[in-house]
Amino acid sequence: MRMESLQDLYVDQLRDLHNAENQLVKALPKLAKASTDPELQSAFSEHLEETKGHVERLERIFEKLGAKPTGKTCKAMKGLIAEGSEMMDEEAEPPIMDAGLIAAAQRVEHYEMAGYGCVRTFAKMLGDEQAAQLLQETLNEEGQADKTLTKLAQSVVNPKAHNGA
Repeated sequence: MRMESLQDLYVDQLRDLHNAENQLVKALPKLAKASTDPELQSAFSEHLEETKGHVERLERIFEKLGAKPTGKTCKAMKGLIAEGSEMMDEEAEPPIMDAGLIAAAQRVEHYEMAGYGCVRTFAKMLGDEQAAQLLQETLNEEGQADKTLTKLAQSVVNPKAHNGA
C-alpha cells in the first residue's frame, strides 16, 4: 500500500493494531494456563475480555472509515508472543515462570500503549474525535493492565520468585 497521507498511515497503523489484538486473543489464554498464581491467572483472563473489546472498538472505527481491518500482520506482536512462548517452554519453578510471564506480558502492554498513543493522536489530527475517544479508552485499559501486572509482580510474584517459594 502506498502511503500518501496521514490518513493512509492511520489506517495502516490501525490494521497493525487490529492484527496484534487478534494475536493476543489467542495468546492470553495460554498465558493464563501457564501461570500458577491465581491472581495472575485472573489478570490474564480479565485482560482477554478487555482485548476482545479492543478488537470490537477497532472494528467500529474501521466501519466508520469505510475500510477493512484486515491485510496487515503485526510482526512485532508475533515476535513478542514468540518470546512469551519461549518463556513457557522453559523449565522453571512456578514463581519464576510467573515472573517471566509478567515480564513478557508487560513488553506486550508497552508495545500496545505506544501504538494506541500514536493512532489516538492521528485520529485527533484528522478531526475524528469519536475514534480518538475510543482509542483513548483502549489506551487507558492497556495502561491499567500494565499497572495491574506491576502490582502483582511487586507484591506477590517477584517476592515468591526471590524467596524460592
